[in-house]
Amino acid sequence: MSPDGTGRAAGQGQARRPVLAPRPKLTSRAAVLAVVLCAIALTLAYPVREYIADRRQIDQLATQNAQIAAAVKHLRAEQRALASPALIEQEARDDLHMCFPSQTCYEVIYPVRPRASGDSVQAGTPWYGRLWKSVAAADAATSR
Repeated sequence: MSPDGTGRAAGQGQARRPVLAPRPKLTSRAAVLAVVLCAIALTLAYPVREYIADRRQIDQLATQNAQIAAAVKHLRAEQRALASPALIEQEARDDLHMCFPSQTCYEVIYPVRPRASGDSVQAGTPWYGRLWKSVAAADAATSR
């Protein structure tokens, strides 16, 4: 008996199988699937992009909100500090030169230092005038 159980000897009387042509790599089902996947991807691309942009804007606004909250907290602390009478008195003495009626206040005014005569002329002349004078002086020194 043969291994296939038909009683025929191997290679005798067996019909040869027809050789099948190679299957195409891209079938119509694969093409339809690719088109459907592309359509889904294109349909979802814009909403996903908008979602990402919205999330970015929300994150920026949250950061800005936190910065503003910190600034408000700082300003409220400064407002509480400025509301104290001792600080108000000190600011009035320093900035407005005020004093209580029972006090005698003195203000020291320091005299302005006189400038050297060359410095005042030098300071009043623009840079290009000083440059031109130095060029003229150098030219006069070399022409002698």
